[in-house]
Amino acid sequence: RFANRIANGRFTLDGKEYTLAINNGPNALHGGPEGFMNRIWDISEENDGRVVMTYTSVDAEEGYPGNLTATAEYIWDDNNVLTLNIGAVTDAPTVLNLTNHVYFNLDGENSGTVLSHELKLNASRWLPTDDTQIPTGEIASVVGTPMDFTSFKAIGKDIKADFEALKIGKGYDHCWVIDGYEKGRLIPVAELRGATSGRSLIVETTQPGMQIYTGNWLAGCPESISGAAYQDYDGVAIECQGFPDAPNKPSFPSPVLRPGEEYKETIRFTFK
Repeated sequence: RFANRIANGRFTLDGKEYTLAINNGPNALHGGPEGFMNRIWDISEENDGRVVMTYTSVDAEEGYPGNLTATAEYIWDDNNVLTLNIGAVTDAPTVLNLTNHVYFNLDGENSGTVLSHELKLNASRWLPTDDTQIPTGEIASVVGTPMDFTSFKAIGKDIKADFEALKIGKGYDHCWVIDGYEKGRLIPVAELRGATSGRSLIVETTQPGMQIYTGNWLAGCPESISGAAYQDYDGVAIECQGFPDAPNKPSFPSPVLRPGEEYKETIRFTFK
């Protein structure tokens, strides 16, 4: 139910404390070990070409309150654009943060690392964290730091810099604050260029943040489609989402969803 981290697997909602599964050091990550990514969703293919995936999460699943039904609607068009519309409704107050965690390597499968890919972000601020990767609450400028992707820069250019945040995560695994965010408005937030293929990806979203994760711990993952094992930095994830640990940070955009409300967010991937 909640992409990214929640500190110590605990949060309080309407005066009641909830305890979640701990699966990332002292924290809860990506909804717990049996989060939405490890559940079987119902799938329907609509006559207009949409594919709609639906999952109902029962009250207290992984510690989260409320029966919640989530939908993920995927739409391909003939211009190489993949649109993902994410929705949810609940029968009790809960917290929610849904994203897509695909890894990209625009040079192709089995082509090595993405460290030579160029990345540009529509984000002049980011969220510093403690040593367990929980945001401190500060919203910091990227100016003069390795976190600055306001113009195109190779992912690997500063990834080994003497910068505490990069040492903690063994690379980039941080949330950037999107410039010009307005709830419900779809805006471009990232552009990625393959170093040798000439392919590019433009990401748009209605969400306030994006976690950039450079696959710092990919080694040892299941075999790739070419029969080899993926190595660290072989892909980059651009996870459009709300802010990490938002249930415990009143100054962050609220992740609370209540009965009668509808969660509606969009992520759009355009390939060129």
